[in-house]
Amino acid sequence: MTPKELESMKATAPKSKEEVTKEIARSRYLYPKHVEVIRDFEPFVDETTDKMLLETGENAWQPQDYLPDMTREDWAEQLKEFRGQAECVQDDTLVVLIGDMVTEEALPTYQTLLNTFEGCDDPNGDTQNSWARWSRGWTSEENRHGDLLNKYLYLGGRCDMRKVEETIQHLITSGFNPGAEQDPYRGFVYTSFQERATKISHGNVARLAKQNGDANLAKICAMIAGDEGRHEKAYQSFCDKVIERDPDGFIDVFADMMKGQIVMPAELMTDGNDPKLYDNFATVAQKLGVYTAIDYAEILEFLLQRWDLENMTGLSAESDEKRDFLCRLPARYKKLATRSMNKAEKEGYESFPFSWIKGRTA
Repeated sequence: MTPKELESMKATAPKSKEEVTKEIARSRYLYPKHVEVIRDFEPFVDETTDKMLLETGENAWQPQDYLPDMTREDWAEQLKEFRGQAECVQDDTLVVLIGDMVTEEALPTYQTLLNTFEGCDDPNGDTQNSWARWSRGWTSEENRHGDLLNKYLYLGGRCDMRKVEETIQHLITSGFNPGAEQDPYRGFVYTSFQERATKISHGNVARLAKQNGDANLAKICAMIAGDEGRHEKAYQSFCDKVIERDPDGFIDVFADMMKGQIVMPAELMTDGNDPKLYDNFATVAQKLGVYTAIDYAEILEFLLQRWDLENMTGLSAESDEKRDFLCRLPARYKKLATRSMNKAEKEGYESFPFSWIKGRTA
């Protein structure tokens, strides 16, 4: 029997039960290789969950730690002092804070999306695998952010809470599409970018709150920014592990995502009346320097340095070209952002009425 005939016999021989099981498992996925890669570093995910996420219960901070205690005998004095500081917050800062809070309150959408990343899902709701533990732990921490900001706004008495609540419901109903396409690689690139953007936004609102004279709000936003910073590091470290195992696959996904724009999670925001609510909110955020087009470019620049793409070796010729494309983007984005922001400052930023603050302009 010739070697060719022997090989042909092997190819047509019945497959073992183990081989069939593996083939069926692979055929379930759109991205079987990506699933294999992320499952290969599950021990690291367990370690990250234990080290990066805070303890739950009494050992974790909770929203009530930063709010008046309404069970105390002196609750009225506490509330009066709390509201006195909240009155110092300017309307434009308040609008950006509300927009950030609405974004945080759409958490059900974000956990749903995590469960669409192949290999990262939690099929039973209490699955004890590495990725399910991370997803639930991350969600439990993020849940505090919207809760705390919502209660701050309610107790502060400065905004129309019904309009804010309508906006939250509209946003959760509308959902959003980050372009992850069920691909865990794309999901990790997105979250690496977005968690950093959220950290920057909350950190800058903390700065403004301090300038406005509200120490309570400054502390609240700084605490939330700290959470986002830990989450950012976790998702970026997941990308490190992907790069170690599949650099070409990672570069391919990263380059494809950056051919478009990283979608902001609240882009479908509406109060039911203003179809340009998100754009108006984003304009106020840019005017205040809370989150700008320059920040977008600098986040991309940071990620390229964080993952050391410029010095990455062993890439295919095609991936090498895509890496060069990525490395050129920050300078291009900064140039475009500077030109756009200079034009806006020269012409002057338009003010918009917001239902969140009872029709006042910002």
